[in-house]
Amino acid sequence: MAENSVAESAGSAERILVIERIFNAPRALVFKAWTEPEHMVRWFGPRGFTSTIITSDVRRDGAYRVRMRGPDGDHWLQGVYSEVVEPQSLVFTYAWTDSAGIPTRPETLVRVTFEEHGGKTRLTLHQAIFESLTARDAHQEGWSSSFERLAEYLATVQ
Repeated sequence: MAENSVAESAGSAERILVIERIFNAPRALVFKAWTEPEHMVRWFGPRGFTSTIITSDVRRDGAYRVRMRGPDGDHWLQGVYSEVVEPQSLVFTYAWTDSAGIPTRPETLVRVTFEEHGGKTRLTLHQAIFESLTARDAHQEGWSSSFERLAEYLATVQ
C-alpha cells in the first residue's frame, strides 16, 4: 500500500508546472495586467491568439471566463478566484470548457505570486495537478508564449 502512495505522489509531482519570470515593470502594473480586462486582452494567450474576456470578477469567489481565438478555432476557459491579495497573489481554478461552459478537461489550480525585485517584478506561476505530462507541457508552452507577449505589452505601457 505504501509503495503505491509513493508512486502516486511522484507521478503527481511530475504533473505540476512552475514557471518563474522577471518582468521589467513595477509589481502594481504587472498585477493590474493580470486583473484588469483592458490589459489582459493585450497579452493573455499564446502568440497568434486573441482573447476576449467574457467575465472578470476579480475577488474571492468571483468568476472569470475567457474565449481565446487561435489558428485552430476557439478555446474557452473559466474558473473561480479563491484568493486575491493585491498586488501580491492570485489563486484561481482553471478549466477548459466548451462554448456552453461545460468542462472538457479536469480543472487545475493556479497560484500566481508577484514579488518586488529591484524595481522589477518576479512572477511565479504554479499550476497543478495536470491530468498528464502532455497537458502540463502544453500549458508550459502556452504560458511561456503568453509571458513573452506580457513582457512586450508591459514595455509599451510604462
